[in-house]
Amino acid sequence: MHMAAVDERTTPHGRKAHLLPVQRFLQPDDVTCGPTCLRKVYDFYGLDVEAERVLTEIDRNEDGGTLGVFLGVSALARGFGARIYSYNLRIFDPTWAGLSGAELAEKLRARLQYLSHPKATRAGRAYLQFVESGGELCFDELNPALLKRILDRDHPVLVGLSATYLYGMARERFDEINDVLVDDDIGGDPIGHFLVVAGYEQWGRRFLLLDPHPHSPHPATGPMEVDAQRLVNSILLGDLTYDAVLLELWPGESRA
Repeated sequence: MHMAAVDERTTPHGRKAHLLPVQRFLQPDDVTCGPTCLRKVYDFYGLDVEAERVLTEIDRNEDGGTLGVFLGVSALARGFGARIYSYNLRIFDPTWAGLSGAELAEKLRARLQYLSHPKATRAGRAYLQFVESGGELCFDELNPALLKRILDRDHPVLVGLSATYLYGMARERFDEINDVLVDDDIGGDPIGHFLVVAGYEQWGRRFLLLDPHPHSPHPATGPMEVDAQRLVNSILLGDLTYDAVLLELWPGESRA
């Protein structure tokens, strides 16, 4: 696998800006943002996988969407190294930070019997599979410095977050008659979403995002630039939809 050249600007005070050449793919429907983002990351590392094949390799929720841990499990099966930074307090306890992979697996097995919601149960089982397959779980403080460190390793960051907060848009509900999501600020719910963080500007005060949704406020050319604090808040609020996750991948033969 190989990576295309990166765009970076340095000063005597260090790297001011950094942009990884991640291609923007558009998702084919409202629920395939996760697999589409995973395909972007595969493409960045020189792995060309058809969209349909990526879709068939990933577990899905009942609504057709997916979870960050499902993407991580799929990437591990393809031989990638994978590290998840999770902020999901339904599954993980803050006191688990610093535990080894074996200790985390033991905690997850014990936690499963207390997860009553079907989505939480599936997520818990997937995290156990992720750890047992060699994936790394981290609970580092989520801040711009963490995102910058990952990008400085030349690894794009696949993030699960709250699109409702990121874009300041109305909550949404599913219109069963027309089979579409519609805005509903009263009866709707927050919407989770996946996108890729491909770089930063101003020493990490602003980040450069690639949103796969064709109707997002993404510019026609180049990445979308957002304030670092808004991005961090959006990721943390993703916990409402079982997101709140960073997924870092790298080729299996490389050292992270």
